[in-house]
Amino acid sequence: MREDWVKILYKDVVSKVSTTKNKLKQKEYLTNGKIPIVDQGLSFIGGYTNDNEKILKCKLPVIVFGDHTKNIKLINFQFAPGADGTKVLEPNKYIHPKLISLLTEILVFKIKDKGYARHYQYIEKEYFPLIPLPEQRAIVSKLESLFSDLDNGISDLKKAQEQLKIYRQAVLKKAFEGELTKEWREEIVKTHGRASQRKDILPKAEELLEQIKQERQKHYEQQLEDWKEAVKTWEENGKEGKKPGEPKTIKKLLPLTDNEIKSFHNLPKRWRYIKQGEVTEEPKYGTSKKCDYNIDGKGVIRIPNILEQKIDSTDLKFAVFSEEEKIIYELKKGDILTIRSNGSVDLVGKCALIRDVDKAFLFAGYLIRLRPLKGCVNSNYLINCLSSIKIRNQIESKAKSTSGVNNINSGELSSLIIPICSLKEQHQIVREIESRLSVCDKVEQSIIESLLKAQALRQSILKKAFEGKLLSEAEIEKCKQEEDYEPASVLLERIRKDVQFGRLNKK
Repeated sequence: MREDWVKILYKDVVSKVSTTKNKLKQKEYLTNGKIPIVDQGLSFIGGYTNDNEKILKCKLPVIVFGDHTKNIKLINFQFAPGADGTKVLEPNKYIHPKLISLLTEILVFKIKDKGYARHYQYIEKEYFPLIPLPEQRAIVSKLESLFSDLDNGISDLKKAQEQLKIYRQAVLKKAFEGELTKEWREEIVKTHGRASQRKDILPKAEELLEQIKQERQKHYEQQLEDWKEAVKTWEENGKEGKKPGEPKTIKKLLPLTDNEIKSFHNLPKRWRYIKQGEVTEEPKYGTSKKCDYNIDGKGVIRIPNILEQKIDSTDLKFAVFSEEEKIIYELKKGDILTIRSNGSVDLVGKCALIRDVDKAFLFAGYLIRLRPLKGCVNSNYLINCLSSIKIRNQIESKAKSTSGVNNINSGELSSLIIPICSLKEQHQIVREIESRLSVCDKVEQSIIESLLKAQALRQSILKKAFEGKLLSEAEIEKCKQEEDYEPASVLLERIRKDVQFGRLNKK
């Protein structure tokens, strides 16, 4: 920071605008209308309303900050505020609105991910440099010029990213409607003339359901045998520690109704729709134990470690666990971890597949472990299925909340309606998907890396601006010649007086 600048608290240059009487719930959003609803979601406008009473009375422009999502928007038009967690901040007359908006980007970037925590409490206590008004305007002008090409490049990268998502979903749609394996099925029918010969490869839908039922029963019986052995060992060791818990009996899920089945695309004749819980063990919630970076213990997978279908273990926290806890929260190859709670509904239900390298870790409370039954479903088949648009629509429908925190519980996960086919066909579907998406994954990774570099460059430029290194000596001298120039120390005294007498934001 320059010597002629002074420090000031973030909360001393903005006022929180009360949204209590104006706030709309998501169920009140209209798809069109005359008044835009601005909330903390990723989209610029969440919906619309025609209720003039809901228009927020504030001095524009204002910063809309997502207390859960950390999204930032500078708004310069009349609007109605949406759901909980939407903070509306009115900059005072001593700070350029665009500058404080850009500063908020820096402060948010510094906050480590807190899941669905409230983030404004961290920002409002931060100090930043108070800059003379003419310099503020000059800095904003220069930043806008520097960011013009950078923002265009970021926009192009994001468009390419969206196109890849559309292509990915098109592949998954065909996969789970049986299109990708249509020729494969026809070839099986040709080479295995009798129905009895292809029973294991292409069973009839009724046979498929019976196979799943038998596998579930076999799995339960194996759990029972393992439990008896564990109790025997426990007794032989003098009944030390807690007695092993008996496995729960197989939970029967309600069958699909005709209306549920009709609402989905027709499947190939040897496929069926079932509930996801039919092909997985009972879902398991993660540990609520407090984790930290500086603990000599087991690594714990959290929300930030869940990437697209895989675990990123570069930012792990740790905790100390008993042997019993390690068993409860253990991970096996083929398990699927899914995010159950987040401020962004797009992240709820996002999954990662556990590989051999991930088995050393346990998992945290905002995640749910799904353990596929090996005789019923291929783990790669299931995770791709859970990522497909039809299942995503189910997840988001169940998870959406007006509180700003979106959740899906274990029962709702188990009730997701998924298409199922024989294991052999599932393996073939996975091969078909991977052959089409392998190049797509490489391109997407390249885009992600480019976006991270662009974000780092943007942060570097902003950091330079707030350290007083963006403007040249000539530009600073020009600012000092403007009529409204006054030193930062004088500006600070004005703000202190306004705070003291309750005149903040009044001209």
